[in-house]
Amino acid sequence: MEETAWQLSNPILGIVAIVAMFVLFYIVSFISNKKSQSVADLYVAGSTIGPVTNGLAMASTYMSLATFLGITALILELQVPFIMLWIQLILSIPLITIIYGTSLRRMGAFSPTHFIRERYGVSASIIAALFMILVSLMYALGQMIGVALAFEMAFGIPYLPGLLVGGLLIVGYVTLGGMAGASNNAAIQMVIIALMFIIPLGAIMKAVGGSGWFFPPLLYADMVPAMVDAMPGFFDYQFSPKWYVSLIGLTIGSLGLPHLAMRIYTASNLKSARNAMVWFTFIIGLVFSATYAMGFVGVYATQTQGVSISSADADKLTLILNLVYNPEWVTALVIAGAIAAGLSTISGNLLAIGALLSQDIITTLKPSIPTKMRVKLGYAAIFTGGIVSILLAINPPAFLVVSILWAFGLAGVTNAPLIIVGVWWKEANKYGAIAASVIGGFLYIIVSPFVFPSVVITGHGVTDGMGLSGAMLAIPISFVLLIIVSYVTNRMPSLSRHLTPDADKRLIERIHGWSNVNPKRYNSQLGAAITVILFSAVAVWALFPWNM
Repeated sequence: MEETAWQLSNPILGIVAIVAMFVLFYIVSFISNKKSQSVADLYVAGSTIGPVTNGLAMASTYMSLATFLGITALILELQVPFIMLWIQLILSIPLITIIYGTSLRRMGAFSPTHFIRERYGVSASIIAALFMILVSLMYALGQMIGVALAFEMAFGIPYLPGLLVGGLLIVGYVTLGGMAGASNNAAIQMVIIALMFIIPLGAIMKAVGGSGWFFPPLLYADMVPAMVDAMPGFFDYQFSPKWYVSLIGLTIGSLGLPHLAMRIYTASNLKSARNAMVWFTFIIGLVFSATYAMGFVGVYATQTQGVSISSADADKLTLILNLVYNPEWVTALVIAGAIAAGLSTISGNLLAIGALLSQDIITTLKPSIPTKMRVKLGYAAIFTGGIVSILLAINPPAFLVVSILWAFGLAGVTNAPLIIVGVWWKEANKYGAIAASVIGGFLYIIVSPFVFPSVVITGHGVTDGMGLSGAMLAIPISFVLLIIVSYVTNRMPSLSRHLTPDADKRLIERIHGWSNVNPKRYNSQLGAAITVILFSAVAVWALFPWNM
């Protein structure tokens, strides 16, 4: 089939579904945020969100259009074991909660960058904030691409008008609603996403002859023999060991994503945050499993059912399968679900950009700014971030998920080490933090194929493009730099006199819930040495060919 065939023959169906969804979301945003008068109201909803709503909002924010469209495209085109990556990344919210979310929640921080400012000083926090703005923009970029594709298919319009219309609608809704609107809407969006992904998938599986259609996430086993006959190598996961190690790097990256960490701070209390984690893990695991099933069914349809999908249309796989096997009104609802997936994640990204620009940069440099002006700056930053992400999406990468995974890696280089080491090791200082984020961040950017293609060290297009090879090199180097530079500068009188070790120690003890300071707590030199040796070995290993 030709590319132009993949659109609704009756655009009215798409218009009705999408307009109804946006009207609902705008109403919820307006009602939720009409009482927002403070920075806390805007960015963390006054820390009043309950566990079920927050858990669903976490899942929705994390889900993104990469799950709905991007990952299925890579399964179709590359048959890579992305189920391993996506299910592994479910660990991110629980790990954020366990490793530092609870500690930062006690501290009253709005964002991870707030912690970096208190722990390492203003200079380190501004550098981290600038990198996190880039991370959030790249993450939002992938969502904007997916929204444009959904509008393109729903209305039969070209990519660019779909991007402009869909992008501006989303930016307006996020700017209007703040975190309270985003959280309440994200919970609704998660329900829409799950229903509009899993139920239509069951109908598709039934149409192609699968007997496990009543529970699509797992029960596609009876389709496996036909798949193996048609494509013997589909389940061949004999990838380089580096592939699996690099996935750990992206998981570390997810710990540093500001829009995920902010969800911990919206909870009404620590118990609520922990309970929300349980809801998050359950719903995200269900839909992520269904994502792999959708990719499997897509390959099955192309190999055994005669469905032809070009590489240019790979990102539309979920929508195309519905168009082929389900009534058009179902496809219209699925398109609305896909847009909901993009909406939820873009909301988190833009709110993170707003907090980073207004709170972590402007207000830090000019602390005398009145509260009302801070809130206005927040709204302006959210809107500006949305416009920039739209402009970046005008010339998109081949797969929408590329920019998202690349953002994971950059967060793992520039943000996650500063937080993880800063929370658990008292010797970490501002010199180590600045060296780790600046050197590690620029190294990750340089070895990516998007800036200086001739510098890429691995020569493997798939791993380079997704940020896997760069993350495997730069993340360990960032951790090593943070620890070694901190250790050395703490023992240099000319530099150590500019540090505040006693205040840092009290801060770490306090965020862990201790009322006294114990010099031996969170101060292991042996643990630091083991980390340096292990991560140095991984960085050296990353320089060798991948053999994939």
